[in-house]
Amino acid sequence: MWMKPTLCRCLLAAGLWWTQAQQGDTAQFETPAENPDNRAAIDAVFTPPPMESIPPGHRGEQIRMGYEIVVHTQQYAKRYVGNKLNCTNCHLDAGLNPNAASFVGLSVQFPEYRARVDRTMTLADRINECFERSLNGKALPPDSSKLQAVVSYIEWLSQDVPRGSKVAWRGIPRLSPIRPPDPRLGKAVFAKKCSFCHGTDGQGTMAAPPLWGPNSYSIASEMGRVGVAASFIKGNMPRGWGWTVTDKEAFDVAAYINGQPRPDVPGKQFDWPKGGKPEDLPY
Repeated sequence: MWMKPTLCRCLLAAGLWWTQAQQGDTAQFETPAENPDNRAAIDAVFTPPPMESIPPGHRGEQIRMGYEIVVHTQQYAKRYVGNKLNCTNCHLDAGLNPNAASFVGLSVQFPEYRARVDRTMTLADRINECFERSLNGKALPPDSSKLQAVVSYIEWLSQDVPRGSKVAWRGIPRLSPIRPPDPRLGKAVFAKKCSFCHGTDGQGTMAAPPLWGPNSYSIASEMGRVGVAASFIKGNMPRGWGWTVTDKEAFDVAAYINGQPRPDVPGKQFDWPKGGKPEDLPY
């Protein structure tokens, strides 16, 4: 069934993001370079198209199917998933939340060089990377209608962002730790603020996905990095109450969560062949 995502929460989150950045909080956010020759990057704004503008015909069917795969990955792409996550567990609100790796504007960034694999990747390549690592599954075939549907959905969400723009809201607004994370303190934060939705054992409930164990994201996923997980937690958790945990709490609970067992990824030893591996990568 086609469901209309709510944009109010997304736009509110965007406002909170920029408010935090302007206040100079302990959070350090990635922003586009102030380059006068790069006006498209500076002028690009978060402009998701209204759902009513999905075109009719085959194109519209592809876009709607892409949405369903993102939101109900377990149902529509189960054979390619190795855990119990859906794409929207990280790309919140079906990729419409600017604080949570939004899909808006993403397609204009590709093709793009990725240092982790030392090659230029297409948007379809990047989607498959998520299936293999975040979803602990396997790549969709290049000619798969499901893969093309997700590409179509992201392209449709990105249609009002000029190609060549540096999307200011891309990824997750990043925090910088002010001290080494303490997983022991994080365990207490998890019990107080996270376990109600994710379960006391971190294995998920009807309200929220598993955070560790065989049904969660792999060690080689982006969320497997403490800095990325902390930034996601700060801006979005508890769900609907983002920005209510402190920076210290976000890093501590991220260190606790990512210190728990989770799926491995074959071939990860070949990552970053030219160096530059992030310091918080757990392998």
